[in-house]
Amino acid sequence: MTNPIDALLAEKGVLLADGATGTNLFAMGLEAGEAPELWNESAPEKITALHRNFVDAGADIILTNSFGGTSHRLKLHNAQDRVHELNKRAAEIARAVADKAGRKVIVAGSVGPTGELLVPLGAMTYDEAVASFEAQLRGLKEGGAEIAWIETMSAPDEARAAAEAAIRVGLPYTYTVSFDTAGRSMMGLAPKDIHGIADSLAESPVAVGANCGVGASDILSSLLDMTEARPDATVIVKGNCGIPQFHGTEIHYSGTPELMADYVRMAVDSGAKIIGGCCGTSFAHLAAMRGALDSHTKATRPTVEAIEARIGPMRNKQASQSGTTGETGDARRERRRARA
Repeated sequence: MTNPIDALLAEKGVLLADGATGTNLFAMGLEAGEAPELWNESAPEKITALHRNFVDAGADIILTNSFGGTSHRLKLHNAQDRVHELNKRAAEIARAVADKAGRKVIVAGSVGPTGELLVPLGAMTYDEAVASFEAQLRGLKEGGAEIAWIETMSAPDEARAAAEAAIRVGLPYTYTVSFDTAGRSMMGLAPKDIHGIADSLAESPVAVGANCGVGASDILSSLLDMTEARPDATVIVKGNCGIPQFHGTEIHYSGTPELMADYVRMAVDSGAKIIGGCCGTSFAHLAAMRGALDSHTKATRPTVEAIEARIGPMRNKQASQSGTTGETGDARRERRRARA
């Protein structure tokens, strides 16, 4: 398979992925509970603006507006029969923006969890999960996605199912896990064990890593574990913009452009090769991150204590003591509702 990430990494050394989808679409008028994927057809100009603003801010990789694009997620909006068309359109919109960028910008097909549990914990079989992801990825590939970007996973078997679907479709793939409960994924995976998820598959991932979770300090701690476990791996880190805070019924994120710039510097020092922002990361944040990446020379690998001193404390006492993470139930529900 053609691998656009390795080619661009050879040119640039470290790549900048884009920022938040949901946060920025909410600012454009997306209503709570509304499926962002439906905007690919009803408001394509807003999705175009989302991608263009991230490209203008300096993103090397943009993610399609298809995080909830499986039939399992779309059925919540009576759109389960529109998987192919909505995902194809998502990729087409991103592809059109990337092609006009005047430089190489990779279009990554965003694939989020189905929201279902696999057997024996739930009713969905592994084969059913593979089929669901395959249907989504065929639409993304047809629309112009160059790589499958599997993200915000909690269960290793679901991430593996999505990876197998990508192989069947003929797309190189990456996967990221959300480490948000005592330093592990919701299903118990530790950061150091992320590299083995796809060991049994015919094709290896292009890159693996972490996204979402809680704050920037917590995900940097997970990054240290991932890069220590396999220093030669291409590791992704796409952290939230500071800590989620509720202002009434709305979530706001505490991170400033300056904090996210420092997060980038520490991510480079910790061994990340692809760095981006997740929930709360605006175009202004990403522009500051681009500036930091372009001006930074890799320095000494930080300790957890150094990360806390510069980026802020871990989410809770347990995290601060052990380099692990925690997340409020409300914030976790919000994250599941939409990749913000």
